[in-house]
This record gives sequence, C-alpha cells and structure tokens, in this order.
Amino acid sequence: MSGDAQLPTRDRLIHTAMRLFAEKGYLSTSVADILREAGANSGSLYHAFPTKQDLLIAVLETYRQGIEPMLLAPAWQDVEDPIDRIFALLDAYRRRLEDSDCLYGCPIGSIALELHEPDPAVRELLSANFTGWVGHIEACLDAASDRLPADLDRHALAVFALTTMEGGVMQARTHRTLAAFDASVAMLRDYLGRLEMAGRQSETGERLR
Repeated sequence: MSGDAQLPTRDRLIHTAMRLFAEKGYLSTSVADILREAGANSGSLYHAFPTKQDLLIAVLETYRQGIEPMLLAPAWQDVEDPIDRIFALLDAYRRRLEDSDCLYGCPIGSIALELHEPDPAVRELLSANFTGWVGHIEACLDAASDRLPADLDRHALAVFALTTMEGGVMQARTHRTLAAFDASVAMLRDYLGRLEMAGRQSETGERLR
C-alpha cells in the first residue's frame, strides 16, 4: 500500500488516485488499481465516490486547493525576486522530469490532453487549475511591474509561461530528453530579459524628459 495508512480512507483514495493518474493516466488506471494501492475495499470507495469521475473531480479539486503548499511553496522557498520565482517554478518541473528520466507529465496537462471531451464539471476544474497557475505567475509579473514596460500585457505573458512549461514537458516526454524543455525556458528567460531591458530604457527616457 503506497498511501499513508494514517490518513482517513477518503483522503487515502484521493492521494492514491493522484499518484496513479499521474503515473499511468486516468483512463489506464482502473478502480481495482486504486483500491489495491490504497488498501481500501470497494464499499469504501463507492461510498465516498459513486463513480470514477467523482474521484477524478476530487483529485482536481485537491490540486486546485493545494497549488501553494504542494507546488509553489517548495519551489519558491528562499526565492524572493518575483522574476526568479517564475524560473524557480519552471526548474521544479525540470527536476521532476530529470528524476523520472523524462517520464513525468504535468498532471493537469496530461489529463486535459487525455480526455478528448471531458464532462463540463471536469473541464471546469481543469480550467480552474490552469487559471490558478497563470494567476500566480501574473502576480509575480505584477510584483516586477516597475522593471517591465508599462504597456506589457502581463496576463498574456503568464499564459505564455504556462504554454512554455506544458509544451516543454510534452516534448521532453516524447523525445526522452530535456533539450526542448531547456530551449523553451531559455527563450522565455531571454524574452523576459529583453523586456526588463526595455523597461529600464523606458524609465531612463522618462527621467530625461
């Protein structure tokens, strides 16, 4: 049993499903897999989650609610600069790819790609997870707004950062190498560096007027 035996059964089922969905995919994970790994019986599962999709919804809600303690806090520990925080978060994904020999996939991105036409409740939670991720990156850009061009669309840039991460992870998994991920992040870093340079030049021009 891989789950923490001290957790309540419902939480143990969710945590086990999170791991299995990330490792095997949602469609390839059977109810029997979840029960075996969680050390639970079918009655306990169906009491808490009448369908497998109900369990998926609970998993997606857990990801949405846990983005700060599960993802951001470990990545941003001792990182104060808001721009550096963006790349610290991307580096956290890189470490997961490296540690798994490029088998790791962003759980939200993987489920979004796997489910061709998810039910509205699932799609809305996938969307909410992406929106939350983008919101935290946008907050970093907002915190660094005095270093960036005043007319920069910071929300669009945060969306671009998400697209860079998801695309880099997908290509790393496909090619079994970090080359595309590293190249994508390097281009994002270069672009942000150019934006910071433009911001400094604009500020200097304003002072000289």
